[in-house]
Amino acid sequence: MRAYSLEFRKRVLAMCDKGRTTREVARAFDVSESWIRRIKQVRREQGLLGPLPVGGRRHGHFDAARWSQLEGWLRQHPDATLEWLRARVLREMELRCSLMGVFRAVRKLGWSLKKKRFERPSKIGRTSRGGA
Repeated sequence: MRAYSLEFRKRVLAMCDKGRTTREVARAFDVSESWIRRIKQVRREQGLLGPLPVGGRRHGHFDAARWSQLEGWLRQHPDATLEWLRARVLREMELRCSLMGVFRAVRKLGWSLKKKRFERPSKIGRTSRGGA
C-alpha cells in the first residue's frame, strides 16, 4: 500500500486547522479517523508532513572483536552445533541472541555447520525394493 501524497496530507491538515472535527474530515476525504489523528500527532511532535520511513536495516549482534572470537571457536570446534555456539555466546560474550542470529553470523564468516560423513557407505545395501 502506498502512502498518501504530500499535497493530499496538506489538504487534510488544512481542513483540520479550520476547526473541522476529525470525523468530519475523515468522511470528507474517505480516510480513517485514526490516520488523521496520526498525521496530526506526527506534525505536532516531529514537525513532519510526509510519510514516515518504513522498516530499516537490521543491525547484527556481533562487532569485530566478537566476530574474531566466534571464528576462533569455530576453528577449535569445527563440529560445533548452533545450540552449543549460542550457549557459549551467552556465557562468554554475555550476549543474548537467537539461533538464527548465530547462524547468520556463522554464515557471514563463510563457515558451514553441515555435517559430512567421512565413512564408507554400508556394504549391505538396500534391503527392500520400495514398492513391492
